[in-house]
Amino acid sequence: MIKKIIISACLFMTLVSFSQEGTSSPYSFYGIGDVKFSGTLENRSMAGISMAQDSTHINLQNPAGYANLKWTAFIIGGGSNYTKQKSGIESATAQKTTLDYLALGIPLGKKFGGAFGLIPYSSVGYRIANINPDPAQISKRFNGWGGLNRVFLGFGYKILPNLNVGVNGYYNFGKIQSNSLEYIEESAIASRELNVANLSGMNLNIGMMYKTKLTDKLSVFSSLYYTPASTLKAENTRSIAAVNYNSIFDLAVVDATDEKTTKTDLKLPQKWTFGAGVGDSKKWLLGGEVSFQDVGELANDYNTIDDVAYEKNERYSIGGYYTPNSNPFSSYVQRITYRGGFRFEKTGLIVNSTSINDKALTFGMGLPITGSLSNLNVGVEYGQKGTTSHDLVQENYFSFSLSFTLNDKWFVKRKFF
Repeated sequence: MIKKIIISACLFMTLVSFSQEGTSSPYSFYGIGDVKFSGTLENRSMAGISMAQDSTHINLQNPAGYANLKWTAFIIGGGSNYTKQKSGIESATAQKTTLDYLALGIPLGKKFGGAFGLIPYSSVGYRIANINPDPAQISKRFNGWGGLNRVFLGFGYKILPNLNVGVNGYYNFGKIQSNSLEYIEESAIASRELNVANLSGMNLNIGMMYKTKLTDKLSVFSSLYYTPASTLKAENTRSIAAVNYNSIFDLAVVDATDEKTTKTDLKLPQKWTFGAGVGDSKKWLLGGEVSFQDVGELANDYNTIDDVAYEKNERYSIGGYYTPNSNPFSSYVQRITYRGGFRFEKTGLIVNSTSINDKALTFGMGLPITGSLSNLNVGVEYGQKGTTSHDLVQENYFSFSLSFTLNDKWFVKRKFF
């Protein structure tokens, strides 16, 4: 049964990953869009910390965790994001529902494990209007959609009883489209510039995890992973046309005037992440994590504008989990895992000389599926991104997420035929 679910989910996820618009943020105009959290809902509910080790969950952030797998694990997760955007004089609301990840992890021996899957990496989705009150003057509208996805294959190995190493290989692919329109309300003809960027590239993520006991029930956990800098190739097509304007979503081309194709090499920067925590892995954990990412070169032909710059990305997280009693014979309520955390992030984007920061509170629960090691996870996140000062936009957002971790034993030799 689990294999049928996996096959169906893989096909469905592959289709929607090419088409889903995973954000409504005007800040997704810059670079390659909003970079999404790359871990599972379990980690996201703890503000992103990733040093926890267990045998039934896949750690998408640090591939060294694959070596801990004792059960085949299939994971799929998604959620809805509700955002209220406001500037100094206006406000708007938006809602997006997306699939966030799909992966399969397999133990390959007592010390060896692997995983593969599909993760959306960044999302573009904005609609901006600059309407001139004089209908005889030029008004402008901008919208964009698309993003970058990645498929990965990774392996983890336990080189010592308390030390794991691992590596993920990624193939990044996607398409970002931006549409700008200049028109006069009194005229049916408008000028449209359409930019299409086809993106592709490969990169790695190298990880290490260490665990040592302080007492019989208390251990220290640590996690370190590194993503080297890599190149992302962009093939850009810009077309300018006169269109019959009804709305920004209903444009009939009257006369195509120009089309140009260029190639650009974008740079995904190197990133270091270190985390450490203390606890009893079967009952509780409290930890913190810091992440530092260099300045990349992600500005493309169509989104290089004045008053925008880039800086190093920094993320600081603190979080943990608590399970009252993990014994399978205890009551259901006692076997629920509670997770929570807080994070603060400097996104690396500077607009109008102002750093765009993102901060959020997270909470989640892991709900056991009776009769198995599988579980259903739910999580919420409440955060704030940006500011209303310096003519910018502040986003107050609330996310509700849902995921499944399905566990099974594969490759077991039959004893009876």
